[in-house]
Amino acid sequence: MTHMNQAGSPELSIAGGVATLRFCRPEEHNRIDPDDLPVLMRHFERVLVEPGVRVLLVTGSGEKTFSSGYTVHAIREHLDDRLERMLDTLESLPLPVICALNGSAYGGAIDLALCCDFRIGVRGARMFMPAAKFGLHYYPGGLRRYVTRLGLNAAKKLFLTAQALGDEEMLRIGFLNELVERAQFDATVQAYVKAILECEPKVVASMKLFLNQTADGAIDLAAQRAAFAESLRSDELASRLGALAKP
Repeated sequence: MTHMNQAGSPELSIAGGVATLRFCRPEEHNRIDPDDLPVLMRHFERVLVEPGVRVLLVTGSGEKTFSSGYTVHAIREHLDDRLERMLDTLESLPLPVICALNGSAYGGAIDLALCCDFRIGVRGARMFMPAAKFGLHYYPGGLRRYVTRLGLNAAKKLFLTAQALGDEEMLRIGFLNELVERAQFDATVQAYVKAILECEPKVVASMKLFLNQTADGAIDLAAQRAAFAESLRSDELASRLGALAKP
């Protein structure tokens, strides 16, 4: 099923355990408008309540740009904490999120991609963070994600020089998990989807939470040990191990 919104706003479709969120303004580099923020939040809510959804796929329309981020003309008057709250919500979703970068990513779209668990890009793409050229001091959540996901040196290059990075450097700094030719793009994305669907969803959700917390320096060993112990007692573990033991 596909959930439609106002013209050009992001669309959500759900099929076979996979929710696909798509930016729909290819002629405008799939920019994100202020009015898109509540739409995106509603899509995230739908993903959480829809039975059987195991993975969220985020992508853009067309073959040029994944997204150019927040609409430039709205930055001064309409860039408030709604954007950061939307991104924090995406980052904290308790299921794996794959960002299928069908093209280049600019500005806030880079941070949106960093909120996802996996990023798959195509040859010829690039990334560019223009905040310093605009005179914009970036919001705290974005700075945190850049440093924890990419490292301090890469974050400084992106933010303090506003230089564009090409596809190979996007892979080298860890922004991309995979860099593929466009002909292999869909198959690579689907390979990630298939692998995730074969995993136990409760354990995946738990480990995603603790991995992100650990990356941010918020290590709760007691909670992690409790989750480990619970999984050892689970019927799911017994069933899966039993199936592996069968000749």
